[in-house]
Amino acid sequence: MSHPAAEDELVPETTEGFKVSEKKTIDEYQKLDQNDESLRKWKESLGIGSGKTISDPNDPRKVIILSLALETEGRPDILIDLSQPGAVESLKDKPFTIKEGATFRMKATFRVQHQILSGMKYLQVVKRLGVSHKLQEMIGSYSPNTEDRPVHEKKFEHETAPSGMVARGHYNAVSKFIDDDNQTHLKFEWSFDIKKDW
Repeated sequence: MSHPAAEDELVPETTEGFKVSEKKTIDEYQKLDQNDESLRKWKESLGIGSGKTISDPNDPRKVIILSLALETEGRPDILIDLSQPGAVESLKDKPFTIKEGATFRMKATFRVQHQILSGMKYLQVVKRLGVSHKLQEMIGSYSPNTEDRPVHEKKFEHETAPSGMVARGHYNAVSKFIDDDNQTHLKFEWSFDIKKDW
C-alpha cells in the first residue's frame, strides 16, 4: 500500500492555459479535412490510417504497458516484463542493481488500443532515507497499434546514478503512467540497489 504523501507527489506537472481537446474516434480523425497539410502530417505522425488496428475487444484497457527496460551501454538490458500475470505485484520484492555513477536510460514498450492516447506521461518518485526525488517524462500521443506497428517504444532521457558511499544502498520507488485525461494506465511500486559494481 502506498503512502498518501507518495500519492500527492505522483501528480503530473501542468502547463498553464493548456486544455485537453475534445475526444474523437479514429474514424472521425480519419475524416478530418484532407486538404489541411499540417493536419495530415499530424495524423501521419500518430499513425492514423496506416494499417489495420489490432485491438482486443475483450480487454477494455486503452494502454497496455508490456515492459520496462534499463539500458546501459555495453551491458545487456535489465528487462522488467510487465505482461506476465503477477509481474507488477512482485516488482517491489525483486530489486535490481545499478552501478553507482552509471549512465542509463529507461525504455517503455506498450500497446495502445480502441482510441487515441493523448499526452501520456511517466511519473516516478524515488525515496531513500526520507528524501524523495521526482521525475516526469513525457511519452506523447499515439494512435492504436496496427498490424504494421504492433507495439510502441519510447526511450527516456539519459540519467546518471548517484555515486559515493552515501549514495549506495536500497531505494524504493512508485511509478505511474498517466494521460492528459488524468487516467492512470499503470501504477506500481518497485525497488533497486545502488552498489559499487554491477
